[in-house]
Amino acid sequence: MASVVGGAAAVASAAAAAAAAAGGAAGVGATPHVLAVDDSSVDRAIIAAILRSSRFRVTAVESGKRALELLGTEPNVSMIITDYWMPEMTGYELLKKVKESSKLKQIPVVIMSSENVSTRISRCLEEGAEDFLVKPVRASDVSRVFSRVLR
Repeated sequence: MASVVGGAAAVASAAAAAAAAAGGAAGVGATPHVLAVDDSSVDRAIIAAILRSSRFRVTAVESGKRALELLGTEPNVSMIITDYWMPEMTGYELLKKVKESSKLKQIPVVIMSSENVSTRISRCLEEGAEDFLVKPVRASDVSRVFSRVLR
């Protein structure tokens, strides 16, 4: 576990630099709100810590179903970052529901997975995902995605 925490600290440091580079992504004084979705409590905690260290407001939930419930009551989500493979509802299914909704379709969605499967990646990007990150999420991934998506 120490190596996971140490790695998370390195990624968090780079994520902070990415957030600074993205400067004012959600407007003057606004803190971007990221919804992190992952059924793994460890992965959820790591991605939330990375994002919080980058001064993002983070809400972390354990399922796509819970994410949709929250999106129904929280109008100010700037971005969704979700695991691909989860029980009940996959990240791909969450992506489809978000992109099919007139109220939610403008929210950028980033998919994460520990499996680097080209057909899965292509399918998610074709459905409207902003990006597809292969776990473990690296500092360079965070920097690239957040500086581009939340400008």
